[in-house]
Amino acid sequence: MMDQNRVPILEGLEKIRRNRLVPFDVPGHKRGKGNPELTQFLGEACLSVDVNSMKPLDNLCHPVSVIKEAEALAAEAFGAANAFFMVGGTTSAVQSMILSTVKRGDKIILPRNVHQSVIHALVLCGAVPVYINPQTDKRLGIALGMSMTDVKNTIAAHPEAKAILVNNPTYYGICSDLRSIVEVAHAAGLLVLADEAHGTHFYFGKDMPISAMKAGADMAAVSMHKSGGSLTQSSLLLCGSNVNENYVRKMINLTQTTSGSYLLLSSLDISRRNLALRGVEIFEKVKRFSEYAREEINAIGDYYAYSKELINGDSVYDFDTTKLSVNTLKLGLAGIEVYDLLRDEYEIQIEFGDLGNILAYISVGDKNKNIERLISALSEIRRLYKRENIKLWESEYISPVVAMSPQDAFYADKVSLPLEQCAGRICAEFVMCYPPGIPILAPGECVTKELIGYIQYAKEKGCTLTGPESMDVTSLNVLKGE
Repeated sequence: MMDQNRVPILEGLEKIRRNRLVPFDVPGHKRGKGNPELTQFLGEACLSVDVNSMKPLDNLCHPVSVIKEAEALAAEAFGAANAFFMVGGTTSAVQSMILSTVKRGDKIILPRNVHQSVIHALVLCGAVPVYINPQTDKRLGIALGMSMTDVKNTIAAHPEAKAILVNNPTYYGICSDLRSIVEVAHAAGLLVLADEAHGTHFYFGKDMPISAMKAGADMAAVSMHKSGGSLTQSSLLLCGSNVNENYVRKMINLTQTTSGSYLLLSSLDISRRNLALRGVEIFEKVKRFSEYAREEINAIGDYYAYSKELINGDSVYDFDTTKLSVNTLKLGLAGIEVYDLLRDEYEIQIEFGDLGNILAYISVGDKNKNIERLISALSEIRRLYKRENIKLWESEYISPVVAMSPQDAFYADKVSLPLEQCAGRICAEFVMCYPPGIPILAPGECVTKELIGYIQYAKEKGCTLTGPESMDVTSLNVLKGE
């Protein structure tokens, strides 16, 4: 057992600060002295440890001392064989996980409601996705988890597949039967990868859905900066005992910066210690906040803050009760409209709003008065803005038709056409609402009239659409001559 009270990177940084080294290295602000406005904004304590890799502080690309020890402490805390500190967000962790597992022409099984980073990785490496289109909840209009029947049938139909990826959980808190997926996949010789961007707390909370490492998955990308409390853009890549850690490190170094931020690295180290020592207490508080808010919001009327009642033993095997996901359709308002009202009229910033739902991210940083303010605002929005439920788009997910691999389509000869003229063509770029960043269209998928209508509706309701070269999403890149 390692001493989880230790914070090796923080200890190294504090030693450097005490020694008062004279910097003749980068960054050029020289501990903040060269940029007083930045120092005033961020603080001298912050700028004094915004330093470059040096022998006493180790090197993220090839760690041998304090970073190596910090990663070992994280691996033990998360129940993994190895942990890698990532400073490019969970996007970099997801992409490194996939690049370490599949190459051009290899097949990887995954649900279509994946984050854009997954399909971006396929563009980079040339692997071919085999999608399992998730079941949907018609009342909520959201995609659910992976059905075990679909998983088994897909593995049987594609015996040459190398890996399967699972969302654990989805943005809305839906969990698949990860342990059973691992058993079936391993029996067929597949590696199991988990996108746990929203599942850090599964490793430390009590009575939580199962974590990827405990379920026996081979790799997991974990967003420490979400529910784990570290700085934005800091993340972890966890690996099981049968994964070649040296090869994974080599793949990480293909895309991750050689100038790792010690602000991000130290935040991972400090947050790991906090979770290892106090995680159960922290997430019990988060669950209490979430459950109280859920009960109060459901008592308002018309809103539906959903929870474990969705569990069906298959496509919803478990539910993350820390997620305050709320359906707004009975209110006559799209989720994005409630999102905008909360921010613009009540000065409350929630995580996201889509076409039928909102998500308020609750963490240990919340206070009772903030929870009450959110509940009161939602009650007042219902009183002031409720309208007849007409012309609302009721499904958040449309199953795509895949015509070719993302890499082939992304790099193919293409032409830009007005959006309304793209029906029947093959898309050559991404279109997504952000957040959550799940592609509406990805390269290699067929553009349909339904998808065009969805995009136009999302624009009309105020969703932030990203991905296309056309910044206002009035046109789309499609393959030439299709």
